[in-house]
Amino acid sequence: MKTKTIIFSIILMMVITISQIIGTENYYHPEFLENKNSIGMAYAYPPAVGILSESKNCLECHVSNGPWSDESKTIIDVLEAETKKSIKQPDGSFMIEVKRNQTKTFLTVIGRVKEDLTEAPYRNAWIYIDSQTIETSSLSKFAPGWECNLQLSCRVVGDKLKNYDGAKLTSLPMTIRPTDAARNGELQLQVMLTKGESVKRNAKQGMIGNYFEKKVKLKVVE
Repeated sequence: MKTKTIIFSIILMMVITISQIIGTENYYHPEFLENKNSIGMAYAYPPAVGILSESKNCLECHVSNGPWSDESKTIIDVLEAETKKSIKQPDGSFMIEVKRNQTKTFLTVIGRVKEDLTEAPYRNAWIYIDSQTIETSSLSKFAPGWECNLQLSCRVVGDKLKNYDGAKLTSLPMTIRPTDAARNGELQLQVMLTKGESVKRNAKQGMIGNYFEKKVKLKVVE
């Protein structure tokens, strides 16, 4: 009797497990359902842009509908990690200059100023991407010939940084190196400030955010 009970319990557990597997639905960004290059097992944010799909920017999946569209109160900056000096140019772009085959670290700083009375975003997402590489098979969509250890990230707000006292921001280092094959180039720095969670099967619902795009110039110093 005890043996029969054990066998019955095992069979019952197997039936339940199989039913759960069959009935489980995976939820992705909508484009993954039709993307021939995807095996359907990726949750992409922000790698959907050019890396796991052929999306041109964040707005392929998300909407820019949040309360943080005022750029005067939005912090988007790139600093030299050692000196904390901004590399922003007068025209609003950024200039990354690195000696060939040497490494240099920069800080990507994103957030809202302390004077902002709007409820702060919960997380910031960003990606540095060479738009000409989006439809290529290369996993790295940074500029060809340039090595980068942190091309993209999605980080919860709450970092502290000198000269940004009281600001609600994220800050992460990125180390890059121009190899022998590197040439002067140009990147897009795509940024989204977000709050909330996307609705399953519809990334345009549930989460609010604001999208920004900045030009980043790359220069090899010989």
